Amino acid sequence: MGKLFGTDGVRGVANLELTPQLAFDIGRAGATVLAAEGNRTPKIFVGTDTRISCDMLEAALVAGICSVGAQAFILGVIPTPAVAYMTLKHGADAGVVISASHNSFEFNGIKFFGGDGYKLPDEVEDKIEDKILNKKKLKAPTGENLGHKVIIADAKREYIDFVKDAVDSDLSGLNIAIDCANGASSEVAPAALRELGANVTVIHDKPNGININKDCGSTHMEKLREVIRSGGFDFGLAFDGDADRVLTMDENGELIDGDKMMAIIASDLKEKKQLSDDTIVVTVMSNLGLDIFAKKAGMKLAKTKVGDRYVLEEMIKCGYTIGGEQSGHIILLSHNRTGDGLLTGIIFAGIYKKLSKKASELASVMDVLPQVLINAKVKNTNKHSYLDDEVIKGMCEELEMEFKGEGRVLIRPSGTEPLVRVMIEGKDEAYITEKAEALAKVIEERLG
Repeated sequence: MGKLFGTDGVRGVANLELTPQLAFDIGRAGATVLAAEGNRTPKIFVGTDTRISCDMLEAALVAGICSVGAQAFILGVIPTPAVAYMTLKHGADAGVVISASHNSFEFNGIKFFGGDGYKLPDEVEDKIEDKILNKKKLKAPTGENLGHKVIIADAKREYIDFVKDAVDSDLSGLNIAIDCANGASSEVAPAALRELGANVTVIHDKPNGININKDCGSTHMEKLREVIRSGGFDFGLAFDGDADRVLTMDENGELIDGDKMMAIIASDLKEKKQLSDDTIVVTVMSNLGLDIFAKKAGMKLAKTKVGDRYVLEEMIKCGYTIGGEQSGHIILLSHNRTGDGLLTGIIFAGIYKKLSKKASELASVMDVLPQVLINAKVKNTNKHSYLDDEVIKGMCEELEMEFKGEGRVLIRPSGTEPLVRVMIEGKDEAYITEKAEALAKVIEERLG
């Protein structure tokens, strides 16, 4: 990766690391690189979440876009997947989202979608970055050749209609509690579910610029659990700040994570003969319980590195239908080209109504094995050499043999810190905790 773009765009503290100047430069460079060839004026769609810094960064980004002769189509506060959908539907050259997803309000980010609705590949981000960091000279039109902005007043309406079409029937009779994280789903999620006929109780749908993700949403589900346990709900949905992910709770307030959601949705797709090659794409961090489920259900798992961009790459390469992560970032390529929390939640609701089973019963299709994660502190220069150490390698192989397919050991270096992450899964939580601590201690002794 380059110096600006991380695994999901450019991120940083707004006005400190992600400054208006940088947003302006990103707008200029991005519009230049992503503009389609030909004589027509390039079109860039721009959406934001609810952070206080979005106004500042949007103004700077749009100024940069217009300064190279492109048009900026302003979608307003809208989920990240809505920007991908609108970009593809309307034939724009690119879409841009100003959001830091599940992070707290002082952070913000800028990420691009290409005209095909997909997140940009590394090589395209590198081109944008090169123009910024190396101060490449870009065109600076004047007069009538300057770009301008266009307000798209009905963007939310288009997205709501799109996600409603994901289910074959209405959701009448369902009682659903939702947590909008004071973020981009605050208007569209309640509207879509209610228009489908559901009775909806909403919490954390009053964004004020600084309360996005604050003790709410998919990263803090305690309040949603309280609401559900007050009684009378079929299930709950919790979105993150930009609504590209969703986590579910059953009628008892128990978590249904992304792995279980994929198992439920994939089972429905398989029954309808819509599960491409009977395969789910997951990362190496997905729970071993999903492997056990897939084997019993006659499905396969394709595994990638951690990160939704790698899941998407594998899905595109092989034509797979569904993929995602434990976090609730689930990609359903027959509907949208990025993770879409509201879409996923509505599809789950449709399955729930069709099967007439409790949410807890749907979730029981997969058992989650206990998972222990411990960080071993090492020298930064040593964090990639753990498998070259015969003692560490031997301990891992011994544990894998001991588990006999009912547990696993996964070791991976941190991308940003001098750490090696030790993850062990198995049926006995106390035992795997003991083994994880012992393995982490050996790693620290030998690589620290």
